[in-house]
Amino acid sequence: MRMFDEQYSKKIDAVQLSNSTVARRIKDLAADIEEELVCRLKICDGFSLQLDESADVSGLAVLLVFVRYRFNKSIEEDLLLCESLQSNATGEEIFNCINSFMQKHEIEWEKCVDVCSDASRAMDGKIAEAVTLIKYVAPESTSSHCLLYRHALAVKIMPTSLKNVLDQAVQIINYIKARPHQSRLLKILCEEMGAQHTALLLNTEVRWLSRGKVLVRLFELRRELLVFMDSAFRLSDCLTNSSWLLRLAYLADIFTKLNEVNLSMQGKNVTVFTVFDKMSSLLRKLEFWASSVEEENFDCFPTLGDFLTEINSTVDKDICSAIVQHLRGLRSTLLKYFPVTNDNNAWVRNPFTVTVKPVSLVARDYESLIDLTSDSQVKQNFSELSLNDFWSSLIQEYPSIARRAVRVLLPFATMHLCETGFSYYAATKTKYRKRLDAAPHMRIRLSNITPNIKRICDKRHKTLNKHCQPHFLPYFQSPLVTLLPL
Repeated sequence: MRMFDEQYSKKIDAVQLSNSTVARRIKDLAADIEEELVCRLKICDGFSLQLDESADVSGLAVLLVFVRYRFNKSIEEDLLLCESLQSNATGEEIFNCINSFMQKHEIEWEKCVDVCSDASRAMDGKIAEAVTLIKYVAPESTSSHCLLYRHALAVKIMPTSLKNVLDQAVQIINYIKARPHQSRLLKILCEEMGAQHTALLLNTEVRWLSRGKVLVRLFELRRELLVFMDSAFRLSDCLTNSSWLLRLAYLADIFTKLNEVNLSMQGKNVTVFTVFDKMSSLLRKLEFWASSVEEENFDCFPTLGDFLTEINSTVDKDICSAIVQHLRGLRSTLLKYFPVTNDNNAWVRNPFTVTVKPVSLVARDYESLIDLTSDSQVKQNFSELSLNDFWSSLIQEYPSIARRAVRVLLPFATMHLCETGFSYYAATKTKYRKRLDAAPHMRIRLSNITPNIKRICDKRHKTLNKHCQPHFLPYFQSPLVTLLPL
């Protein structure tokens, strides 16, 4: 549909935006999203928080806080605040920043049911201190340690023989990647030899669980590296050592598998039930892999199996012993970080399997649960909806038991949102835009709330009508001006 003729279109195209128009509109959109979020938090039954702090490119300490709450018939996740901490980023200042937001918008701390962070109970630090202060003003709140961090800590433990191979592999990679000239020469060599890849992948300590891809790439380029490496480099002999390559192939396989488990636990609306299901599966697989290696069956590790076929050899007993020791040790460590306990909230996962009253429920709630599980329509919805949406949709019909279930589902299981948020922040506030206030951009980018454009325009017009003289009003109310920058 065409609203204006060619003459008016040329006039509209000639309108120039001021240097602050785009920034002002971004702030208006962010403010509207924040207003809607605050309204939702005021009427919700409860919410959980996820928080973390990091430094940006300009040296400022940036605090990200995400909130999880029930709205309508689903559980939503949104950015609560993105703030720069001006002075020392202490636990008290982090708490004061969050508390100021709560008090400013009159959000009740009593509704907070859980705080998720990367600080374990045994750690002393600013995040742990901030969590303690939050629990002081929200007595009913619990605290949880990110399950991804538990997983990352558990997989770092391994036998010395495998750890040495891993460290040497990292040194080989860094020897190439730390020298741009070497990387360019390796690319030329790989192209001439017709290799599948032309570069190694960079390894960093903070990306521990990405080492599967790093080690696989190193193993796949072992022939090219053997030609490329200077004999003076002390680790060049490793690439001709079959025992070293067998251990490298195993490490590439096991870290690939661990990385797949880690990725499956990331994303939005991940619950504690989801994470513990993944970990239960991994624990069973580790026992199966260890039993297979003891029987000298390496079908579970494709890189290692293919290499054994290529060299037409078998694995030494020492290497088999180290692999079994690593798998069994990894299983024991994971059990410490993810202990198997009596789950009093198993009825939330599947209410239709409950035959006796759960310990965590009172008689009235159990009677409501019986009514719920006897409803054929509810049973059909359970198979069609996600766990979060299923319980949220029952608030009106079964308010007591549904609210208890939602409270169990509200806590964050991982710090995935904060990690993703800092990635977006780094992409938004670069070294060329150090003075940028990235908070409005982050609000729009990371929120699931759609801004109400009509409400924003109405507010802007009210502001114009309030500050303009009466004889200017017909101009501002004309159809053309509604399209001009405000």
